[in-house]
Amino acid sequence: MSWFKKTSILALALALMVALVACGTDETTEPDDGEEPIGTVSVMGVWGGDEIAAFEEVAAAWESETGGRMEFEGTRDLSAILRARVSGGNPPDLVILPNPALLQDFAASGDLVALDGVLDMGQIRADHSDAWIDLGTVDGNLYGLFIKAATKSTVWYNPGNFADAGYEIPETWDELVTLSEQMLADGTAPWSIGIESGGATGWAATDWIAEILLAESGPDVYDQWVAHEIPWTDPAIKSAFEKFGVMALTDGFVPGGADAILATGFEEASYLPFQDPPQAHMYFLGSFTQGFIANQFPDLVPEQDYDFFKFPYVDPAYAGAATGGADVAAMFNDTPSARSLMNYLADGASWESWAAAGGYASPNRSLDPSVYPDVLAAKAAEQLTESAIFRFGAGDLMPSEVQNAFWNATIDYLQQPGNLDTILGDVEAVAAEAYE
Repeated sequence: MSWFKKTSILALALALMVALVACGTDETTEPDDGEEPIGTVSVMGVWGGDEIAAFEEVAAAWESETGGRMEFEGTRDLSAILRARVSGGNPPDLVILPNPALLQDFAASGDLVALDGVLDMGQIRADHSDAWIDLGTVDGNLYGLFIKAATKSTVWYNPGNFADAGYEIPETWDELVTLSEQMLADGTAPWSIGIESGGATGWAATDWIAEILLAESGPDVYDQWVAHEIPWTDPAIKSAFEKFGVMALTDGFVPGGADAILATGFEEASYLPFQDPPQAHMYFLGSFTQGFIANQFPDLVPEQDYDFFKFPYVDPAYAGAATGGADVAAMFNDTPSARSLMNYLADGASWESWAAAGGYASPNRSLDPSVYPDVLAAKAAEQLTESAIFRFGAGDLMPSEVQNAFWNATIDYLQQPGNLDTILGDVEAVAAEAYE
């Protein structure tokens, strides 16, 4: 064989090897069964920083399994940018929304893909309480998959102090009032409350009112309130304010009274039950409060030195109710790649890396509770998975001008509790214009 022929054969072999290698580095994986390959899936959400990094680690396993690729676009102006993308015919494949309001809007306008035919609904129902399925359902079809959540129904306390004093965890509102009175009689204020938060001062008080209203009047009235189908002067809303006033305005229930509540930051207020000696026994705020306590008192042991109990119910019919926040995944483009990633996200086990790292809780029962970093994180997640009724914090679902009026109403109420009817009437005037 001539030198030329040998060289040509070698060149051809090298070319074939290069072609094979090139095929192996393609961004898609060619399936063996003739289905379309898994490619890139675009995802949009409000997450940033550490949250994006944690989500990318979650998606990395899907990428490894399928050969697909997840590209995340984070933006704090999600509503405006997403609406522009949808109007321009260029929506992301998947979106992770911070509340169900946008989900309902896009589903009603026909922009979203119903997930009933995308996900295994039998498994979805097994993994989630009805509360989460109902929240993601619009006109009888599932459009939203809740993938990350946080509870606000947590009352923080020092178990050692409770044990020493013989206090029992209250389950009802009346028991909570009785316990508060006993604590005051024993010489320590029952409550620490602080609502100072700069331009957002008052939001921590609105969490109280939303929690009480849900626990007393139930989800139907709560939804009517959020949608402004009942006025702010409705007796149910007034009752929630007044019950908040029982804890915030009863003499001696809060160190320093209303003036201290208005001047104390919501994070600083969480410290009082865990000081030595304690300046108060209880503090109500969401599950993220654990971070405040752990940072301020690094030597305290979760569950042993600080713990939380479920906010008591007012009406027994709503004993399983909880408020909080959550992120919900929805689909704009029905492609094999988007379906593949959505099914992956529906599996609770897919989120184990983020759960183990902290700062994450799932409403999905299939996520093994043992992966959470401590017992309190697992306990907060259990509240999410087992709540018979779950509603988002009311203020976060209202128009911004109504939310601001709500914050200001709590400030005015703490300063002028005798003017509650006028205060609620002022919020109603703002809401009537905003919802119109």
